[in-house]
Amino acid sequence: MLRTVLFICMGYLSGSVLYALVFAKIFQKGDILEQSSDHNPGTANAFMYGGFWCGLFTLLFDVLKGFFPVYLFMRYGNAVEAGPFTTALAIAAPVIGHTFPVFYGFRGGKGIAVTFGCLAGLVPALEAFWVLVFFFIGFSTVLQISPHFYRTIFSYAFSLVIMFREISNPAVVWGFFLITAVVLIRMFTSKEERKCLEVKLLGCSHTLMWDRRRT
Repeated sequence: MLRTVLFICMGYLSGSVLYALVFAKIFQKGDILEQSSDHNPGTANAFMYGGFWCGLFTLLFDVLKGFFPVYLFMRYGNAVEAGPFTTALAIAAPVIGHTFPVFYGFRGGKGIAVTFGCLAGLVPALEAFWVLVFFFIGFSTVLQISPHFYRTIFSYAFSLVIMFREISNPAVVWGFFLITAVVLIRMFTSKEERKCLEVKLLGCSHTLMWDRRRT
């Protein structure tokens, strides 16, 4: 049990390092939180306000800080003995750390890149990873949902439904449930401007629009 707790803490602390801020400082790009409208210390703002290399290193390290804690736990953390709900917490710990980082006053990012890292850490069991990839790509190309705020919500929500139906490992399903809950809480408490929802089918000229402020 102590080993499991240590792995969960390691995952949380790994997630708590906000690499967008780290690399913005390394590349001397100033305070990207103050420059951005949503004050989100994530990959998108690292690219937008820190430049290509700042964004690239942020993306890489955000993925890896989710990958390695989960990968190591699944290999050496006695995941079978720990039980599904404890394992689920270990899977979600890096995202929780990124969203509520202890090193930055519990004000962090949205955790999307970290999510992909956590799910990739389940290798060779990558079903959950590919489900999330499928919906992100699908809602970006075939059924085009914008802005990114709504695309993220739909991608996580649909992925969660499919995982509950198709993935037999309860630890993975409940782990992604925790991740989804944390990401959605962060999304809905974000300061970013929420433009109207737009949905467009690939090859179709008509766009469905919905503005929540008018309802």
